[in-house]
Amino acid sequence: MVCHYYHLVASVGARFSMGKPSVLRAEHSMAPDLSSDRSVIRRESSSPFRRRDLVFVVNPRGANGRTGKEWKKLLPYLQSRLGSDCNICESLTSGPSHAMDITREAIREGADAVIAVGGDGTLHEVVNGFFWDGKPVVNQNTEAVHSTAFGLIPLGTGSDFARTFGWKNDPHEAIERIARGVRSRIDIGVISREGEGSHYFINVADIHLSAKAGYYASGYKKFGNLCYVIGALQAFIGHSNQDLRIKVNEGEWQTYSQVTALCIGNAKYFGGGMKITPNADPHSGSFEVVILQDFKWYDFILKLHKLYNGTHLSVNNVTSRIVYTIEVEEISGSGSIFIQSDGEHLGFLPRKLCVLPAAIEMIC
Repeated sequence: MVCHYYHLVASVGARFSMGKPSVLRAEHSMAPDLSSDRSVIRRESSSPFRRRDLVFVVNPRGANGRTGKEWKKLLPYLQSRLGSDCNICESLTSGPSHAMDITREAIREGADAVIAVGGDGTLHEVVNGFFWDGKPVVNQNTEAVHSTAFGLIPLGTGSDFARTFGWKNDPHEAIERIARGVRSRIDIGVISREGEGSHYFINVADIHLSAKAGYYASGYKKFGNLCYVIGALQAFIGHSNQDLRIKVNEGEWQTYSQVTALCIGNAKYFGGGMKITPNADPHSGSFEVVILQDFKWYDFILKLHKLYNGTHLSVNNVTSRIVYTIEVEEISGSGSIFIQSDGEHLGFLPRKLCVLPAAIEMIC
């Protein structure tokens, strides 16, 4: 049975109230043993007095409403599998940026973990909720001995981030990961521009054609992963490759001619399964940058299979390098070169991207 409350228990007042969560209660308790170590951490039940507070952030409208329907079906299993050890708090988002607000509130109130339920869009908002005004959000209890981890139950259209770890789009498998409670610290990317606040990403940021394709793809979500191919074909209409100025690792500016797309990977996949940055690893402390130059629309069609299986690095006019920071500017001055991260449109160049090593803990 799901009981609806505006707080978890009396002792924590209005905890997580921004999401108006419901709570599943249980009899037993467990206390996690957390560490700031970057390595994988296995959490064991070590105290009869503390139960884990897990906040599940759900976009019920995700994947054309499929996320909300599948979440309702999943709740009984979630309760039976985790309810004996955890306070389970369900928070349904009501619109853009709401998942960020829920996440920040949960962290400040000391939640053990915030779980994104849905696709990469929800995950992206939850990750951004771990930061505020350029700094990590922290538990307001200064005596707390644990940090808030993030987790993922993939139920969305793309779920590209999950592919890097070999995770299936299987919510029951995801719940088993959450139940085991194994954690590791992973890197996060930060995107900045003079005069604007920072923006964070966990998967892939990309520039020019691919970013424009993602922008158009958002209008074709009803076609599932095919929406990314449709978006790319639409993006090629009126597209022109552009010369870009690029600076990596605070070095000298270099000009790259006729850039079709530039992808900065913290993880490997984007666009519904394209293995665009095949050497990226969110535990490495670095990005993989892949640059496609002088591609025509027919190159995209003929080489699409290479983009999906990650063998495109051997193609002419494709370069790859490992970086810690990268700055990208356009030369033409048109102000029309798109940038996105985790499939979310961020505007246009210029931008600077930096890796934040071991920035947050992830349930893996």
